Amino acid sequence: MKITKDDVKHVAELARIRFSDEELLKFTEQLGNILEYIEKISELDTKDVEPTYHVLDISTPQREDAVKPLLGSEEALENAPYREEDYFAVPKFIED
Repeated sequence: MKITKDDVKHVAELARIRFSDEELLKFTEQLGNILEYIEKISELDTKDVEPTYHVLDISTPQREDAVKPLLGSEEALENAPYREEDYFAVPKFIED
């Protein structure tokens, strides 16, 4: 796939990016090289390659869910910087 200066200019406008003429030529060449490389990769036979999202066989260990007693309001508010009775107090941030 060949990319043109007009293609790069169009994408730049969509992204609200301004390029000088020199930058426009540079990015057109670089994006063209990237697209050529992608075309080469697409020629590879990958029908026997299993899809993966990570190159290493890793997993995230998870702990067992366990029911624990709920915190009481005193314990929950113990380290609160501001409180009002049994509630967290926060500064007002909505204008009337």
